[in-house]
Amino acid sequence: MGKRLIHQRRGSANTPYLSPSFKHKAPSPYPAVERTKGVIRDLIHNPGSSTPLAVVEMDNGDLVKMRAQEGAMVGQTVHFTDQSLVKPGNVIHLGSIPEGTPIYNIESNPGDGGKLARSGGNYATIISHGDYVIVKLPSGAQKKLHPQCRATVGVAAGGGRNEKPFMKAGKKHHAMKPRGHVYPTVRGVAMNPVDHPHGGGAHQHVGKPSSVSRNAPPGRKVGNIAARRTGKR
Repeated sequence: MGKRLIHQRRGSANTPYLSPSFKHKAPSPYPAVERTKGVIRDLIHNPGSSTPLAVVEMDNGDLVKMRAQEGAMVGQTVHFTDQSLVKPGNVIHLGSIPEGTPIYNIESNPGDGGKLARSGGNYATIISHGDYVIVKLPSGAQKKLHPQCRATVGVAAGGGRNEKPFMKAGKKHHAMKPRGHVYPTVRGVAMNPVDHPHGGGAHQHVGKPSSVSRNAPPGRKVGNIAARRTGKR
């Protein structure tokens, strides 16, 4: 009798395939209140993300957590939606940020708390203003956003995290564990036939057409699913 494939086992939400909640320190949306300011009281490591969190004490005494910018420090004052202060760490509407300014943690829709360019070391750039603001994302794609969407000026902290090599598989394992991703990724042809439809054989090969029907049963539906074409173009 065969075994369930790894994506079938993940679908049952077993503990080994979940991202542990205690590794995610806190959500980091922008505060709902508009024009205000706060002071950074602490910088904390967030294993579930590549960007550290800044604990900001607001004017009313509330503590909010937001994604820290490169160069953030304890005691720094952070202004929210003050259009005259375009400085690193301040949160401002896109319509008031000059062209060419690096920004991160950008709202996709006004008030959603920040959805774009949030990873450590990432930033987007304001391209132009008009009825919509054109933003160049880290991927190189350009996106039209509403001028009332908010963003943080500067570059997200945590850049350069990929420069140091892991060197050992165990360190990579511990780095991937909080993310809830599949790691390591094992090829089907490297498995035994009991584990995967592509497994087995005297040498590693699929042994059957890799294209499968859209209506293939679970456990067989692996490879090129309902492929229009395969091979080199």
